[in-house]
Amino acid sequence: MSILLDEKTRVIVQGFTGDKGTFHAREMIAYGTNVVGGVTPGKGGSEHLGRPVFNTVKEAVESTGAAASLVLVPAPFCADAIMEAADAGIRLVVTIRGAVGVVTRSGTLGYEAASQMKALGVGITTSVGIGGDPINGSSFVDMLALFEQDPETKAVVMIGEIGGPQEADAAMFVKEQMTKPVIGYVAGLTAPKGRRMGHAGAIISAFGDTAAEKAEIMRSAGLTVAPSPAELGSTVAEALARQPSRPVMVER
Repeated sequence: MSILLDEKTRVIVQGFTGDKGTFHAREMIAYGTNVVGGVTPGKGGSEHLGRPVFNTVKEAVESTGAAASLVLVPAPFCADAIMEAADAGIRLVVTIRGAVGVVTRSGTLGYEAASQMKALGVGITTSVGIGGDPINGSSFVDMLALFEQDPETKAVVMIGEIGGPQEADAAMFVKEQMTKPVIGYVAGLTAPKGRRMGHAGAIISAFGDTAAEKAEIMRSAGLTVAPSPAELGSTVAEALARQPSRPVMVER
């Protein structure tokens, strides 16, 4: 967003005194963002993080000359907060929304999942790239456990690929430990055995390493395999709508 604002841009935070607003505003201030105040209805006239608090965006703009706003309010009030900012003359509004966690071995496929979900109006809580190498700092299971504990994450997208046992391990963890729907994706259905596909981790070297074998392992663990990667976004939307107890797996 540096092409739209700079270190001199006057920024306010809507939802300033809440947990999320406090965390992000503190980090912004430490980074050098010119945070000139914030908005929390009912707390106008007080001070937070050394900045004034206002009841409305209009009051904040009139007092501080703010030109940009970061919206950090509960999702049901987000649209109204954005409209309030626009009505007050704010020209740039940034907001964080969404209820789906993403954990992926492939950065490119992570972008594809996000694009499909965005097109359907589905937002993301956190997107984590664990990389595709044989040895990872974090695993699918590590991230799935964190998403399971996060009250704001309602479903998880797990994007895997050929090579290694991580997807099978994750499927068993989902079956035994998770209550939230998990939508999966396995890339590499047509990858030839023994050939490295892009990096050291994407190589079929043992039983259970192919996309088809991983899909079968997941089926045996009770997961559902969706018909195509083109339906990844719609599968997420359907999972959120029905909140199934069984996770869903997408195979390519």
